[in-house]
Amino acid sequence: MTAIHTAPRALYIHIPFCTNKCHYCDFTSYVLKGQPVDEYLDALEREMVLTTAALPPQTIDTVFVGGGTPTVLTPPQMERFLASVKRHFPLSEQAEFTMEANPGTTDPEKLAAMFAGGVNRISFGVQSFNNALLEKIGRIHNVDDVYRSLENARAAGFTNLSIDLMFGLPGQTVETLEDSVEKALALDLPHYSLYSLKVEENTLFHKLYQRDELPLPSEDEEFSMYTHLMDRLKGAGYQHYEISNFARPGYEGRHNSTYWRNEPYYGLGAGAHGYAGRERHINVKGVQPYIDYTQTKLPRLETNAVSELEAIEDFMMVGLRLLEGVRASSFAKQFPGKTLEQIFGPIIDKLLKDGLLERIEEAEDYGYRLTEKGVLFGNDVFGSFIGLEEEAAR
Repeated sequence: MTAIHTAPRALYIHIPFCTNKCHYCDFTSYVLKGQPVDEYLDALEREMVLTTAALPPQTIDTVFVGGGTPTVLTPPQMERFLASVKRHFPLSEQAEFTMEANPGTTDPEKLAAMFAGGVNRISFGVQSFNNALLEKIGRIHNVDDVYRSLENARAAGFTNLSIDLMFGLPGQTVETLEDSVEKALALDLPHYSLYSLKVEENTLFHKLYQRDELPLPSEDEEFSMYTHLMDRLKGAGYQHYEISNFARPGYEGRHNSTYWRNEPYYGLGAGAHGYAGRERHINVKGVQPYIDYTQTKLPRLETNAVSELEAIEDFMMVGLRLLEGVRASSFAKQFPGKTLEQIFGPIIDKLLKDGLLERIEEAEDYGYRLTEKGVLFGNDVFGSFIGLEEEAAR
């Protein structure tokens, strides 16, 4: 039996409520005021029942609760929600249980409920340590909220903490980014995620961009920001283990590694994505439609079979995001009877020649990973592995 037919060992749950909508956000999220939060939690539990009946779970190794801002739940709602997760999914004793949080939404009582409910990792959406920039991108927290939230989290017993920072923001300079990085590193956290701004449709920033009213940094400035981030974090002793992520040894994000290794995962909640049995699904996005759907059936917006060729492309595109690269043994496990060279030989040869990939030799195994140059031009590398299906159709 190959990995693609096993039940997922990773679980993603979406809480779509936020205190406000950030200017760059195109996620499935809705302003909290007036939303039927308790009815949504009821619906989530119904989806848990339907999901585990359709695909009985093994032991779950990682849980990730994203949003939205899951920490807008009140302490009683949080307790109830976390109890429902444990009721329907058997969690490993060593499970990584991550919850996204917005600074300013985690008071001591809520953090106590999270800790007691099994959450052991928090990822804070900090984005910047510059208050003017935070206001410009639509965040409602300030820098003081960041420090207070982290202090409260540590006091509640949390040690596995991460923060997100963004670069390429409108009005951001290399200097303001450098200042944020220094303040972030001074916190001595085990994990940092660093993302460049992408101007997505259906956001305020997209409207401004179309009107030429979004003062973005130049490509050269954004490139300088990324190289500074890499150099500074690696210089501070953090391992650059994925294109956008840095960690102290042992603190690499385990849940997201499921995605990067193209492994199956449950996806629950409004707008959530899931992947199992070589099939991807997307749930309905609106809060009320999601609640209504779960009364009688799984709340699927669409379900798509993933062809073997598409899965092979995905394996390379997401796997090479990890700086450890892809391994021949993992490829053979997911795609029995096929080899990397058989499918991608000419592409790999060209990327090796261009200095974007390097071959890794290990005991009884081998693989490929990005070079330092390849990290800087990652999108070009990933794009090289697209087009197998079109080619097969010709």
